[in-house]
Amino acid sequence: MADVIPTGQERATIVRRAVRVAVAAGAGFYPLLYGAGLPVMALYALFAPIAVGLLSPVPGSGRQRASVMVRALPPALALATLGTLLAVDTWAAVGGMLVVGFLLAFAAVGGPRPAGVGPGLQLFYILACFPPYAPDTLAQRLSGLTIGILLLTALELLLPDPPAAPYRERVARALDEAARGTAPGGVPPERLRAAGALLRLSAVPPAERPAGAGRRDRAFEQSGRAVRRLLDQLATLAETSPTGTDPASAALLDRVSRLCTTSARFLRTGEDPPVPGALEAAMREFQAERVRQASAAPGERPPAEAERRHSRVLALAESARMVEITTDIGVHGRPTEPALPRRLFWYADLSTPRLWARRVIGNATFRSVLFQNAVRTALGLAAARAVAGSLDLSHGFWVLLAVLTLGRTTAGATWQAVRRAVAGNAAGALVAGALLVGLGPHTDVYAALLAPVMLIAFSLGPLLGVACAQALFTLVVATAFAQIEPVTWRLSEARMIDVVTGSVIGLLCGLLAWPAGARSEVHRAMADLLRTCADLVPGTTEALLKGAGAVPGGMPGAEVRGGQAGPRTRPGGSRSPSEDARSASHRTPEGPGGGARAAPGARPEGSHTSPHPPPPVLPGEGGSQVAPQTLPGVHKLRLAEAAYAQYRTETPAEDTRADWHAMLIAANHMLLGAHYLPRFGLRPPADATDASAAWARTTAREAVAEVDRIAALLTGAAPEPVRRRTAADDRPPTPLSVDLEVWLVSLDQQLTRIDASLAPPSQPPPPVTPPGRRTAPPG
Repeated sequence: MADVIPTGQERATIVRRAVRVAVAAGAGFYPLLYGAGLPVMALYALFAPIAVGLLSPVPGSGRQRASVMVRALPPALALATLGTLLAVDTWAAVGGMLVVGFLLAFAAVGGPRPAGVGPGLQLFYILACFPPYAPDTLAQRLSGLTIGILLLTALELLLPDPPAAPYRERVARALDEAARGTAPGGVPPERLRAAGALLRLSAVPPAERPAGAGRRDRAFEQSGRAVRRLLDQLATLAETSPTGTDPASAALLDRVSRLCTTSARFLRTGEDPPVPGALEAAMREFQAERVRQASAAPGERPPAEAERRHSRVLALAESARMVEITTDIGVHGRPTEPALPRRLFWYADLSTPRLWARRVIGNATFRSVLFQNAVRTALGLAAARAVAGSLDLSHGFWVLLAVLTLGRTTAGATWQAVRRAVAGNAAGALVAGALLVGLGPHTDVYAALLAPVMLIAFSLGPLLGVACAQALFTLVVATAFAQIEPVTWRLSEARMIDVVTGSVIGLLCGLLAWPAGARSEVHRAMADLLRTCADLVPGTTEALLKGAGAVPGGMPGAEVRGGQAGPRTRPGGSRSPSEDARSASHRTPEGPGGGARAAPGARPEGSHTSPHPPPPVLPGEGGSQVAPQTLPGVHKLRLAEAAYAQYRTETPAEDTRADWHAMLIAANHMLLGAHYLPRFGLRPPADATDASAAWARTTAREAVAEVDRIAALLTGAAPEPVRRRTAADDRPPTPLSVDLEVWLVSLDQQLTRIDASLAPPSQPPPPVTPPGRRTAPPG
């Protein structure tokens, strides 16, 4: 893969960063070396801006990066101190490198800013942990490091990058579009969906992504999902529903429009939040009207298509209600009104330490790509430190620097980077060697060359790719070290040996530790996510079919196949111990006579559905007494999102047609339906037919089977094709639950799109590398 060619805006950003780093490095290096005569302090003052400003991709605006650098200063000083003390013994330094490497790489669970500053902090330990063991120079090291970071912090404020729009502003803009979209013909459906696509985290600069574990970030991330879902529902309503006079729907849509406008203003100003309960009251009135119409005589009920429109309007109002709750949590930091249903807003009342603990524990698994990256990085750095110390390599620091900067998340990408880096270093070593031989000990010439060489290297390196960056950085190293101590052309030879050694170690780690990177993990994570969420579909269906709202077989690990509930089995028929335990705990208790007691809501033989529908139900009250367990699905969703986020950063593979984002949306659709429908869906009307119930159960079973088929395709199996009988014209004329029907049909359409994206192309796909710039996978 060719290196990415930056756009004009990216080029300007790279040049500004090069100026900041070069000026900060020179402003600390020259006075300390030539004015104060402190070479150790000068070296650390030179290296600190390069480590934090160039080798650490800290995202954000100038003010945001300055804040990160100031907060990173205490741990940087601690790591430099630790490295200085552990340099007494090679294996002590190796042990420290293993622990430090893992912890700093795993800090990526905290979001893009900890992930960005992590490499720089690692470099402070790496530089200090190499011989000579000189604790007497610790004060100079720490002083130089502090001066370098503070100089760069000042330049971040004086020469900042333009700030990007915060995520809450993006949500506010999308809400403005949603408010306009509630009016018939107000906004074209394509524009509504495009506005929702701008809320995808992949379309947001890393610094603005709500990726933290606290309540605010979780709320804004959930708010983005809710707003995007609302926009998609408005687009579907405009495409599929009639635009005739419907006073009840018009009134509720007007209330949704006002909520969107008020919420957008609230996000921007933090003042005048939406009136609590106003939308909920409108939803109660709308639901009461739906119940009244559903209880009418068969000839007086609205046509099925009108009922479907009402169902879609109520569903989008529920999405707007979620927006109201999430913006309240995001702006205030905690809910000011009850956040219902609680399981969907499980984080709202938890303390920040508990939320961070959940984030860390949730990623402390070998299935987490963040954990995999941390293990791979720690092992590579520790091995490099052991090799450099055992072989007594001159300037062994460069071995670890090569491992850290050239390592990628896939073996293939690592090989591509290593190949170019070695070629670039070879060219740079030849030029640097010739420079050292030609200039000899004339430090004044090296001093004059260092500043322009840094500026050129830090500007052209990122613009022209890995090979050019390595060649130019070799020249920076040569001109800097030639001023600190006498050097010969063997300095270039030593750097070449060190870079090759580090490249080989990094490549071996890439081959031995998860060589496929996130590609295999995203397949497995998406398959697990879809299977876990699909288990909710039959249980949710039964909750709507049985008026009491019971959910037999709807708990994690249970499903309905062929009309019977049973535990999901692994390929090969085995079940995990945890699944056996869940199955045992959820069995139907025995009745007085020793037989199985009828499931809640089951009708005895000869009984019939009551002609009186249940009273209107809103989320969080009444409805399903045993709602489907969604927390396992939420956990799988987090792991799948992390794998998907890393996959987008890797080289496109042969499966770039797969619509990963559609899989995440389908999982959200199943999770939200499992929360929403048992509490809000209309129950069976008096004239519901057995054919309606059979259609719903068949559709639910087919959805589970289709998810199993998609999951098998993702994991490399060759499943049997699923016979689909749920086309729109196959729906019964009298839906047993119109809300359930709309949900199942929408899920069927989403699974069809996913299945089409996984099918082999009939002709060769267009190249993923268009002229001028590589694009990310379309998913």
